[in-house]
Amino acid sequence: MKRVLITGAGSGIGLQLARDYAADGWRVLACGRDRSRLEQALEGVEAELCLFDMENREQAARVLSALAELDLVILNAGGCEYIDDALHFDAALFERVIRTNLIGTANCLAPLLARIKPGGRLALMSSSVTWLPLTRAEAYGASKAGLDYLARSLALDLARHQIGVSLIRPGFVDTPLTRKNDFPMPGRIEVGQASRAIRRGLARGRAEIGFPFFFVQALRLLSWLPRGLWLRLARRTPRSTT
Repeated sequence: MKRVLITGAGSGIGLQLARDYAADGWRVLACGRDRSRLEQALEGVEAELCLFDMENREQAARVLSALAELDLVILNAGGCEYIDDALHFDAALFERVIRTNLIGTANCLAPLLARIKPGGRLALMSSSVTWLPLTRAEAYGASKAGLDYLARSLALDLARHQIGVSLIRPGFVDTPLTRKNDFPMPGRIEVGQASRAIRRGLARGRAEIGFPFFFVQALRLLSWLPRGLWLRLARRTPRSTT
């Protein structure tokens, strides 16, 4: 039986992935900090709970180093906070987001990479926000851009170990996290659609998995605009991020 480890399995995309992989016959290791939350979210799902705080390097190493070999690792857990007043830049907020999304991912990578089987795959959860700068996204975008570079560098260095690397870049997905947003979210999709796109892309060994298609294509096109033109357009649009 194939084994998949998923961080952030207590809600949103991570929870849906855990449910779907379990339904497909995988052995699921569902990771999170809160046992009661995981148990409640995964009620009725055949999954092994893996409890640790990804921001605690020693704790993550202790728990994850004890695991058997894995076929697939999906480092999905993360958070989002916005810089509402750039003139009075919130360095503490910036540090929190970087620590959760980027350093937390590194804390998981350290003990997990050696446990991925040859022929296995690592997936990092980034965002479509990294296609171009968006207002209020200084912290979130920087953390996800860091994951982009991390994934692409790891893909080079892990190839000789026969470990594939996938970078996942979703648009707006209807999750508890995005429901906190106070702005329009064009192209928003259901979490089940996101799970299908991710699982299909990983099964095909895709290096980058972006969805929904038309939303991502629109961001790509916008990213090709001259910087000055994009700045003028951005000033006329509502403040938002993905």
